[in-house]
Amino acid sequence: MINKRGPSDVRRVFTGKDGVLFNADGEMLATVETYQVQTNITNATYQPLGDAQQHEAFQAYQVSLTFTECVIEDNQFITDLFEMMTSGQGTMWTFQGVLKGRDGTEERMIFRDCVPSGNVDLQNMTVGDIIKRQWSLTVNRPPELQSLLSYSD
Repeated sequence: MINKRGPSDVRRVFTGKDGVLFNADGEMLATVETYQVQTNITNATYQPLGDAQQHEAFQAYQVSLTFTECVIEDNQFITDLFEMMTSGQGTMWTFQGVLKGRDGTEERMIFRDCVPSGNVDLQNMTVGDIIKRQWSLTVNRPPELQSLLSYSD
Protein backbone atom coordinates (compact mmCIF):
# COMPACT_ATOMS: atom_id res chain seq x y z
CA MET A 1 0.00 0.00 0.00
CA ILE A 2 1.45 3.36 -1.03
CA ASN A 3 -0.55 5.58 1.35
CA LYS A 4 -0.15 3.99 4.76
CA ARG A 5 -1.39 7.07 6.64
CA GLY A 6 -5.02 6.95 5.46
CA PRO A 7 -6.26 3.84 7.21
CA SER A 8 -3.62 3.77 9.95
CA ASP A 9 -5.53 5.85 12.49
CA VAL A 10 -9.12 6.87 11.76
CA ARG A 11 -9.13 9.15 14.81
CA ARG A 12 -7.27 11.67 12.63
CA VAL A 13 -10.24 12.01 10.30
CA PHE A 14 -12.27 15.10 11.14
CA THR A 15 -15.83 14.72 12.34
CA GLY A 16 -17.20 17.86 10.70
CA LYS A 17 -17.90 19.33 14.14
CA ASP A 18 -14.42 20.59 14.85
CA GLY A 19 -14.67 24.02 13.23
CA VAL A 20 -15.84 27.42 14.37
CA LEU A 21 -16.30 30.94 13.03
CA PHE A 22 -15.09 33.85 15.16
CA ASN A 23 -15.71 37.58 14.81
CA ALA A 24 -12.87 40.12 14.54
CA ASP A 25 -12.51 40.27 18.33
CA GLY A 26 -11.95 36.52 18.57
CA GLU A 27 -15.40 35.89 20.05
CA MET A 28 -16.91 32.61 18.92
CA LEU A 29 -20.09 33.09 16.90
CA ALA A 30 -21.89 30.24 18.62
CA THR A 31 -25.02 31.05 16.64
CA VAL A 32 -23.34 30.02 13.38
CA GLU A 33 -24.42 26.49 12.53
CA THR A 34 -22.43 26.10 9.31
CA TYR A 35 -19.93 28.13 7.33
CA GLN A 36 -18.12 27.72 4.06
CA VAL A 37 -15.44 29.79 2.35
CA GLN A 38 -14.78 29.31 -1.37
CA THR A 39 -12.67 30.99 -3.99
CA ASN A 40 -13.72 31.42 -7.61
CA ILE A 41 -10.74 31.76 -9.95
CA THR A 42 -11.05 33.45 -13.33
CA ASN A 43 -8.45 32.78 -15.99
CA ALA A 44 -7.83 34.57 -19.27
CA THR A 45 -7.72 32.21 -22.24
CA TYR A 46 -5.51 32.69 -25.25
CA GLN A 47 -4.41 30.71 -28.25
CA PRO A 48 -1.20 31.82 -29.93
CA LEU A 49 -1.09 31.63 -33.71
CA GLY A 50 0.12 28.25 -34.88
CA ASP A 51 -0.72 26.52 -31.59
CA ALA A 52 -3.73 24.18 -31.62
CA GLN A 53 -3.91 24.20 -27.84
CA GLN A 54 -5.83 26.87 -25.94
CA HIS A 55 -4.03 28.09 -22.80
CA GLU A 56 -5.11 29.85 -19.62
CA ALA A 57 -3.40 32.31 -17.32
CA PHE A 58 -4.53 33.54 -13.92
CA GLN A 59 -6.50 36.77 -14.16
CA ALA A 60 -8.60 37.25 -11.01
CA TYR A 61 -10.21 35.58 -8.05
CA GLN A 62 -13.14 36.20 -5.72
CA VAL A 63 -13.57 34.76 -2.23
CA SER A 64 -17.05 34.12 -0.85
CA LEU A 65 -18.12 33.28 2.69
CA THR A 66 -21.51 31.77 3.42
CA PHE A 67 -22.90 30.83 6.79
CA THR A 68 -26.16 29.91 8.49
CA GLU A 69 -27.01 31.44 11.83
CA CYS A 70 -29.71 30.63 14.36
CA VAL A 71 -31.85 33.77 14.27
CA ILE A 72 -33.13 33.78 17.84
CA GLU A 73 -29.64 34.08 19.36
CA ASP A 74 -28.13 36.92 17.35
CA ASN A 75 -29.27 40.34 16.21
CA GLN A 76 -25.99 42.07 15.29
CA PHE A 77 -25.75 40.94 11.65
CA ILE A 78 -29.35 41.74 10.75
CA THR A 79 -29.19 45.07 12.61
CA ASP A 80 -26.06 46.03 10.64
CA LEU A 81 -27.75 44.96 7.39
CA PHE A 82 -30.86 47.07 8.03
CA GLU A 83 -28.71 50.07 8.99
CA MET A 84 -26.86 49.59 5.69
CA MET A 85 -30.10 49.47 3.69
CA THR A 86 -31.48 52.54 5.48
CA SER A 87 -28.35 54.69 5.33
CA GLY A 88 -27.01 53.53 1.97
CA GLN A 89 -23.60 53.08 3.62
CA GLY A 90 -22.07 49.61 3.34
CA THR A 91 -21.10 47.47 6.29
CA MET A 92 -18.00 45.28 6.64
CA TRP A 93 -17.10 42.42 8.95
CA THR A 94 -13.94 40.48 9.74
CA PHE A 95 -14.10 36.77 10.55
CA GLN A 96 -11.70 34.07 11.67
CA GLY A 97 -12.36 30.52 10.50
CA VAL A 98 -10.82 27.72 12.55
CA LEU A 99 -10.70 23.96 11.93
CA LYS A 100 -9.35 21.77 14.74
CA GLY A 101 -7.48 18.53 14.16
CA ARG A 102 -7.74 15.56 16.50
CA ASP A 103 -4.01 15.83 17.19
CA GLY A 104 -4.28 19.39 18.51
CA THR A 105 -3.29 21.20 15.31
CA GLU A 106 -5.51 23.90 13.88
CA GLU A 107 -6.04 25.62 10.57
CA ARG A 108 -6.86 29.31 11.02
CA MET A 109 -7.74 31.82 8.31
CA ILE A 110 -8.67 35.50 8.62
CA PHE A 111 -11.30 36.99 6.29
CA ARG A 112 -11.34 40.82 6.27
CA ASP A 113 -13.69 43.39 4.77
CA CYS A 114 -16.56 40.93 4.27
CA VAL A 115 -19.61 42.59 2.71
CA PRO A 116 -23.08 41.18 2.06
CA SER A 117 -23.34 39.91 -1.52
CA GLY A 118 -26.03 38.04 -3.37
CA ASN A 119 -28.94 36.65 -1.43
CA VAL A 120 -29.29 37.15 2.32
CA ASP A 121 -32.28 35.68 4.15
CA LEU A 122 -34.34 38.36 5.85
CA GLN A 123 -36.99 35.94 7.08
CA ASN A 124 -37.78 32.33 6.34
CA MET A 125 -39.69 29.62 8.14
CA THR A 126 -39.90 25.85 8.08
CA VAL A 127 -42.51 24.17 10.26
CA GLY A 128 -40.98 22.48 13.28
CA ASP A 129 -37.50 23.73 12.51
CA ILE A 130 -35.11 26.13 14.21
CA ILE A 131 -35.37 29.56 12.62
CA LYS A 132 -32.18 30.13 10.64
CA ARG A 133 -30.83 32.84 8.38
CA GLN A 134 -28.51 32.18 5.43
CA TRP A 135 -25.83 34.79 4.70
CA SER A 136 -23.75 35.26 1.58
CA LEU A 137 -20.72 37.55 1.72
CA THR A 138 -17.81 38.56 -0.47
CA VAL A 139 -14.38 38.76 1.16
CA ASN A 140 -12.77 41.94 -0.18
CA ARG A 141 -9.22 41.37 1.04
CA PRO A 142 -7.05 38.33 0.39
CA PRO A 143 -7.61 35.71 3.11
CA GLU A 144 -4.73 35.43 5.57
CA LEU A 145 -3.49 31.94 6.37
CA GLN A 146 -2.49 31.91 10.05
CA SER A 147 -1.87 28.19 10.56
CA LEU A 148 -2.32 24.84 8.80
CA LEU A 149 -3.61 21.49 9.94
CA SER A 150 -0.89 18.89 9.95
CA TYR A 151 -0.52 15.18 10.18
CA SER A 152 1.83 13.82 12.79
CA ASP A 153 2.79 10.19 13.22
